[in-house]
Amino acid sequence: MKPTETELMLKGYGLTTAEIYYHMPDYIHVLNSFVWQEYDLAPDHPALFKFVEFWQREIEGPLHSVRFTHRKLLSSGEWHHQVGEFTLH
Repeated sequence: MKPTETELMLKGYGLTTAEIYYHMPDYIHVLNSFVWQEYDLAPDHPALFKFVEFWQREIEGPLHSVRFTHRKLLSSGEWHHQVGEFTLH
């Protein structure tokens, strides 16, 4: 079973967004872009590098460049489990 986004964030994963520029296979001088997002671990970014390796192996459009950013949305120190009940009138 695939872990939820919250479980990944609690394990230290952050959201990695990559903007991939590649040459069109039939028009090699034309660049196109593709945006990829996945929860990944910094600084090694195994999911991003796995995707780039897949692209180079399986996709016909040769890569021009890859720009990416990584943001941790939640850390384990920021998560507090609260149990309680509020009664409203």
